[in-house]
Amino acid sequence: MILLIKLIVAHFIGDFLLQPKSWVEKKEIHKAKSFKLYIHILIHGFLVLLVLWDFNYWLLALLLMISHGIIDTIKLYAQQEKNKSLWFLIDQALHIISILVMWGLFFKPKINLNALVEDTEIWIYAAAILFITVVSDIVMMVLMSTWSKALNDSNEESLNNAGKYIGMLERIFVFTFVVTGNWEGIGFLLAAKSVFRFGDLKESKDRKLTEYILIGTLLSFGMAIAVGMLVLKLIEHV
Repeated sequence: MILLIKLIVAHFIGDFLLQPKSWVEKKEIHKAKSFKLYIHILIHGFLVLLVLWDFNYWLLALLLMISHGIIDTIKLYAQQEKNKSLWFLIDQALHIISILVMWGLFFKPKINLNALVEDTEIWIYAAAILFITVVSDIVMMVLMSTWSKALNDSNEESLNNAGKYIGMLERIFVFTFVVTGNWEGIGFLLAAKSVFRFGDLKESKDRKLTEYILIGTLLSFGMAIAVGMLVLKLIEHV
């Protein structure tokens, strides 16, 4: 497992720490003709050998360089201004998958898939994460539908689906704080959200909007805390 972590660290260093913004801009302009692209690829190969500290893995470094170059090139030609965020995620996912594949081929780790599938804790956490993201989002939408209709008459614009993803993120944070025992983190998160919302509420002077945000926040936090505490109790009895 330590070898996999080393390969991922090498990837993060090469893709983020050692890739200036100017290189990214040059690659986006010149694409496969960009000299920066090939320097970037070579750096990844060098980093693989550096973190493994064994030249016998030159073939692994070469294959990761090739796969990285192919993935980056596909991204450069496929992405557009409107879908850059999506292609960033696809790009990083493909890089991690390629690292996992090469790690499996070269080091042949012994992974007991049956043990993972039968691990009760994994299923408990999977169910909890699904609930606090997808399921609770629908629950929140249903519970808040009565109040949200009162806000539809407003002409104020907002980011598309911003509330949905903010809610998912805050519930993930609260859940994490609960299961790790860092309850003070919930207070910090609530305080931070209050600070960000204070200006909007003060300027709007809209009591309905104030009540809507408070109800939504309390419902969201309440569900995440309840799920986190339930998970802790279930884990204790596994």
